[in-house]
Amino acid sequence: MRVVIAEDETLLRQGLRLLLEEGGFEVVAAAGDADELLGAVDAHGPDLVITDIRMPPSHSDEGLRAALRIRSERPDIAIVVLSQYVQRRYALELLGGEASRIGYLLKQRIADVGAFRDDLRRVAEGGTALDPEVVAVLISRAGRGGGDVRRLTRRQREVLAYMAEGRSNAWIGQRLVLTEKAIVQHTSGIYDALGLPVTADDHRRVLAVIRYLDGAAD
Repeated sequence: MRVVIAEDETLLRQGLRLLLEEGGFEVVAAAGDADELLGAVDAHGPDLVITDIRMPPSHSDEGLRAALRIRSERPDIAIVVLSQYVQRRYALELLGGEASRIGYLLKQRIADVGAFRDDLRRVAEGGTALDPEVVAVLISRAGRGGGDVRRLTRRQREVLAYMAEGRSNAWIGQRLVLTEKAIVQHTSGIYDALGLPVTADDHRRVLAVIRYLDGAAD
């Protein structure tokens, strides 16, 4: 898998390159700012882009803007955006319109190297990876908003959180030590309680769940 990295901190950029190469990824370029990132994508046409949100010169959202541009011009390229803190608005903007081949993770996830590499592969293969802390904020805000999330059982909330992260029914079942049939029953109950359209497509359900949670939080 061919990867372009964009990170302005030299040590983290070099560390990312090392852990990716040790995991079998081919890092074809490592950029230090958003312009370098866009140039590297044009030059190499990678399978996956990993970029920090805050990049020079203003260190605000240049990385996110570059990611959105790449997503618009090259939807075949998977993108994972890294953030130092939970930024709900950034996550929702990145997911807007289509939830496949996209990831939003906090930088602290890199510490769990195996899980981080798995998330990258899932996104590159067409999946979604939304950081658990972002999901927790959305669910908490939705619950405080007095919406239908409060009607869910504790188990349904667990399943809902994993759904929002982009996890499949099979993965959720293994994590919660439940059969896939039981997970389907839980998801059906969630759809009914929240009034969501039933879909077997993992990407569509991620988008539906995130949009619901964001609306309920307002």
